[in-house]
Amino acid sequence: MKALAPYSLIVAVAVCVDQLLKFLVETRLNLQEQVDILPFIALYRTYNTGVAFSMFSSFGDTGLIIVSLAVIGFVLYLASRSAPHQWVVRFGFALIVGGAIGNLVDRAIHGHVIDYILFHTPVWSFAVFNLADALITVGAVLVVAEEFLEWSKHRGDDRPSAD
Repeated sequence: MKALAPYSLIVAVAVCVDQLLKFLVETRLNLQEQVDILPFIALYRTYNTGVAFSMFSSFGDTGLIIVSLAVIGFVLYLASRSAPHQWVVRFGFALIVGGAIGNLVDRAIHGHVIDYILFHTPVWSFAVFNLADALITVGAVLVVAEEFLEWSKHRGDDRPSAD
């Protein structure tokens, strides 16, 4: 478990930065007012009562908090089972946990998650999300990519030789 200790700093920084940004959004950005940053990205404060794309909003706050805690516990379990040399996987798990805790704090305090990043074009827009969502996504990509690379490195090890 000692080998995982440095990753707790990543989790703490992720949660702190996420919550700081959400505080700034809450105190300085009007609800559902689009502020264009680039032609394809804007700030747009809104609230999400579910998980990704507002799914499972019918679970209610308590149900989603329980689900979030279970997911965080499961990810921590997976992280504890990873090998010390798998630093990319562990970094990915830390990002996932940090993002999940950031959104969990919102849900526990506000009853919803604060979202504020909007990717869009003149005719299309993506779901509004936040830093915690981005951390979870990047973390998941890192875990899957590292596992795929490990699998592809060793997949030939099980093949019978042609002798």
